[in-house]
Amino acid sequence: MSVARKGHLRIGIIGAGSIGSTIARRLARHGHDVVIANSRGPETIGEAALRTGAQAVTAADAVRGVEVLIVSVPMNRNADIAEYVRSAPDGAVVIDTSNYYPARDGSVRDFEEGVPESVWLSKLFGRPVAKAWNAITSQSFDAKASAPDKPARVAIPVAADRDEDRAIAMQLVEQTGFDAVDAGVLAESWRQQPGSPVYCTDRTRAEMPDWLAAAEKERVPQRRDLAMEVIGDYVRAGGDPTDGRFLVAVNRASYS
Repeated sequence: MSVARKGHLRIGIIGAGSIGSTIARRLARHGHDVVIANSRGPETIGEAALRTGAQAVTAADAVRGVEVLIVSVPMNRNADIAEYVRSAPDGAVVIDTSNYYPARDGSVRDFEEGVPESVWLSKLFGRPVAKAWNAITSQSFDAKASAPDKPARVAIPVAADRDEDRAIAMQLVEQTGFDAVDAGVLAESWRQQPGSPVYCTDRTRAEMPDWLAAAEKERVPQRRDLAMEVIGDYVRAGGDPTDGRFLVAVNRASYS
């Protein structure tokens, strides 16, 4: 059975931050059966995630019987939820939204610098994963969803090793209000990580393939660090770190 052909899916989400909550709200509105969990318990999940029908549950319940599991937690928390992800049904499509930022001291913590996050997570979880929703700011994700026929609709890259995983992830990205662009296999997902020309730069479907191809692996960490330095200086000078237009402008200038 191909879940890509089904109308409504049972979807679990672990992570109720800005991205996870918005995904829950939009996919529930689209008619999917959505449950969402965080590390603090269902009673702490905000109303914004639940207003269109998603249900707050425990992490153990978030993986039970799901056809799709979306993992939307900070990179350093993935090890904490790995046991839940491993217990999801064998046929469930796992989608990762996380990004890796190195420690201030330059250490690479749990995995090698330059290894795509989702490749590392696939090994941690012991199962294939798709990568989506990582390359957009929470501000743009909240404000720029639009109908499929809108000109200059913002696009989101999707990487996966299995065709079915990619198809499901792209289908769901479209249902959250953005164009989905096939970004290739997971080993190439560094092209949508922090420092790459498509990372949080609000490219369109027409623009994204060329910008994905323009990414230079050896320069991605340097460009990521440059943007972080500029944003840090801006915040220290009293700037608003939640200014979405500023963040996209800095990323475009630093990563292009």
